[in-house]
Amino acid sequence: MVSTDRMPPNCPGGHDGAPDTGAGVHLQNQLEVLIQDFRTSTEPPMPVFVVHALRGEDDDAVAGLVRRLYTGQEAHGTRCAVAQDAYEGATEVRRAAAMVRALSDPKKWGGPKAVYRRYAFPRLRLVHAVEDAVAALGDTWPAPVQGSPEAGQDQRQRLLNQLAEQRWRPSDTARWRSGLPLFDMAHILPASLVTVLAALLARSEWYVAVSAGLVFLLLLTVLNYVLPGRAPIFLWLRRESRWFMTTTFLRAADQDQPTEVSLLRPVRSWKAIAARAYGVAEALKAGGDFHLQLCVLALREDLRDNHRRWSWDLRGFKRPRPPVLFLPHADARNGGIELIRAISDVRSRRSELDPLLVVAAVPAQDVPRLERSVVRAAPVPEAEPPKFGERLRTWYREWAHNLRAEQSPSRERSVLPWVMKVPLPSDQLGPVEEGHPHRRASARPTFARLVWALHTLVLVIALLTAGTVMRADALQDRYCSASLLTANRDTRRMETSGGGTECIGIATGGLRFSDWLPATRPEQEVAAVTAGDGTPWTVTGLEDRIARQNEEVLTRHPGKYVTVVYAGPLSADAAAGSSLVKGAEELAGVYLAQAVINESSGVKLRVLLANGGVDLGHQEQMAEAIAAYAAHDPTVVGVVGTGRDLKSSRATTRILMEAGLPVVSGTNSATYLPREFANWFSLAATDEWQTRQLGLIAAQLRTPGRRQYALVLARDTARTDDLYTDEQARYGQRMLQRQGFTLLKQRRYTLSGGKPELRSHAQEICRGGEVPSVIYFAGRVEDVDPLMTRLGTEPGCAGKPLAILTGDDLSKADFAGGGHSVAPKVTLYHAALAELRTAATRTSFYLDAARHLPGLRGHRLRYDSPALASGQTALAHDATRALFWAATRDDRPQSRASTWVNLRNVTIEGMATGTIDFTRAPLYGDRTGHSIVLKEVRRTGDGTSEPRVVCSRTAGDTRPLTRKECPVR
Repeated sequence: MVSTDRMPPNCPGGHDGAPDTGAGVHLQNQLEVLIQDFRTSTEPPMPVFVVHALRGEDDDAVAGLVRRLYTGQEAHGTRCAVAQDAYEGATEVRRAAAMVRALSDPKKWGGPKAVYRRYAFPRLRLVHAVEDAVAALGDTWPAPVQGSPEAGQDQRQRLLNQLAEQRWRPSDTARWRSGLPLFDMAHILPASLVTVLAALLARSEWYVAVSAGLVFLLLLTVLNYVLPGRAPIFLWLRRESRWFMTTTFLRAADQDQPTEVSLLRPVRSWKAIAARAYGVAEALKAGGDFHLQLCVLALREDLRDNHRRWSWDLRGFKRPRPPVLFLPHADARNGGIELIRAISDVRSRRSELDPLLVVAAVPAQDVPRLERSVVRAAPVPEAEPPKFGERLRTWYREWAHNLRAEQSPSRERSVLPWVMKVPLPSDQLGPVEEGHPHRRASARPTFARLVWALHTLVLVIALLTAGTVMRADALQDRYCSASLLTANRDTRRMETSGGGTECIGIATGGLRFSDWLPATRPEQEVAAVTAGDGTPWTVTGLEDRIARQNEEVLTRHPGKYVTVVYAGPLSADAAAGSSLVKGAEELAGVYLAQAVINESSGVKLRVLLANGGVDLGHQEQMAEAIAAYAAHDPTVVGVVGTGRDLKSSRATTRILMEAGLPVVSGTNSATYLPREFANWFSLAATDEWQTRQLGLIAAQLRTPGRRQYALVLARDTARTDDLYTDEQARYGQRMLQRQGFTLLKQRRYTLSGGKPELRSHAQEICRGGEVPSVIYFAGRVEDVDPLMTRLGTEPGCAGKPLAILTGDDLSKADFAGGGHSVAPKVTLYHAALAELRTAATRTSFYLDAARHLPGLRGHRLRYDSPALASGQTALAHDATRALFWAATRDDRPQSRASTWVNLRNVTIEGMATGTIDFTRAPLYGDRTGHSIVLKEVRRTGDGTSEPRVVCSRTAGDTRPLTRKECPVR
């Protein structure tokens, strides 16, 4: 039972409407007790206080007391409504219904001190909409006069058409209630938000998502408001429609009609609402108490919903004071007596409590119309009668105690159990001294009002918006493919040394590395990226072809494929003087292997591309992305590529090894990698072995018994990640020393603006007293032309015989095509990793390339064709074929671990470079059988350069080269 002894504190200050009579003070205090209990969520039962005078001449004083209570409660912040003295209507029930209709106006409730937003009465307005539709159809509906135009029409359809014309709202409601139709679309806006979120989760750009939501919102607005003669869209999802169909008060008599609404059954739901509306309209047409009780029920349910605590906006927590309805004159003129009876009847029929508190002043002569209540008569006088306030609290306790029994339908003459009559003696209607204290329930704002409020929502939205924008910017700055909320984390943005941006990682989710190249058009890409190399394909075209192959593999051969990752330099930085030659050529070899394999093999090959940046400058981050992706894709069996020897190569190989991924490289000639890592396999001859073979030439350049000077000229790598140059310089120095040359101090040249600074070095080399006859050049192919220019013009070197030895990086130079040249009297000897001429007669590589590579269909290809002469494409092709062979032993996809083991049993003949044989590859040691070519380049009489193969071995041939096989001219 509700405790009424815990009195609220005194009202802190005076205000208009403060009670000025004894009865007013006590009634005000009793109301504040109920309000305080309501605030603390004890949900006290809210009675209908019927106050009346014991003598008829005091009726006006009682009415004034009720008005005073209304003013006081409004000053306390209670949502109050006051009824007029008279309403229109033919009967008292009709006048009571008109009073309830007037209460459906939210402006009738709450003054300027009421917290939170206005009440909403959707259920009551729906009842009024049906009522107005019946009135608009006229007195002859639903039985029109025979012979009239309406007699031949479907009466149910007539009602639905009228309701659609009213938009299922009362006829006195403005079409555009808030000036804009969007504010009335309770379900269209959420649907549009879902559209936006769906677009965002699909990783569309933010403007695409917002545009999709706006277009969807506009479309639904047109359907909801512009098209005439139809019900509002999503009508069956509105809360008033759900109540309309689920309340037992309106249970349909026809059990064959559907009586529920469902999100997934719009047609069935619409039929159910239409049938219910017709049944209610017929009942309203018949008149009687049903109309009034339905209105009271709807008012009651709306008020319950307005104070529902666990709603989306926590409005019940923000409205700690219950609504109070004041009836200063509850009589026959305004239907107040019938309204009181209807409230009590409806509450007795329903089992839920509602928050409505009613205070009604009833004339003394009309009190018998309310029949009996808990207070049957005035208390028996005692020696010291209790004060009126104590009696009032006692009456409330008795009323609350007997409420359950009084609602029983079998209780004799118990028809108004929710009415609590309070007789007011004349001595309580007199004035009290000025400043007499009265009570007021706590007025402090609730926690929900402070935290879950409009200003908080605006602040949260502002913070979320700012955070979302900042996060989107961060995602856009960090990842290559990002939307407003998500990002493809397999790739990241990195800066190039030239100030550009490149995309590093493994391409998934449709990402293309070619989109990040400096030039966007294919013809520009050929010119700017391949730098006149003669390759007719572009990275864009190769990526598209690989993507089509992958899509076909996943679609038509699920579970019957393995995945190989190509890891290479798929970026270009024109400002830094770097190009995409190596990446484009290697990628062509990988694609060619994929196309041939998928055309002829039962197990298919899927290729993913990984970019290590310009010259593989970010290969360690690339390896981390590959390892992270491979962790959740077991089809990834290994990596092809990583073709540059850098200081980060150890960390890169270790990351891939820890992920269980073997690496097959076509061009990385690092000597230390096969000695330190069991997962490393390379087709390239190591730097140490290459220099030993160049020693066969150096030995022929040495004149026995004569002092000959030699030196190593190397690029400065102090500020770079380059390790290939350091290895070439170290092993070249050892080789020259073994051949008996007198070594001069090693020289290191630097780069300025991407160009080598060789002038001072050339002057010191050529003008000194010890001019070398052999120079071991440990540099890059792009530095050869500046070196030749200096040697051909510098006094002391110009016109004098000079031999330059260098490693396999010079195999990328196009001497025969005029792309590079050597100085007069200078002979250049360099190694190359791919012996293509001898192997060409035993391979189908060139026929396959003509059929599959872009721009080569119908061409007759040879080992010396410009597009293939460097050997990069051939080596990448052979490496991919070797890794696939290990991953598909017994014509079944192998696991990652099995692929690693199977690689040491690989023997494949007929490849572009010969026979790929890893069976002689010891753990942590050097293998034999590399392909190797030693070339000589001299200047001809017409100023061009002529390359010549000195000697060579195809892959798989383990016979050592000899001086006799490698004669120099």
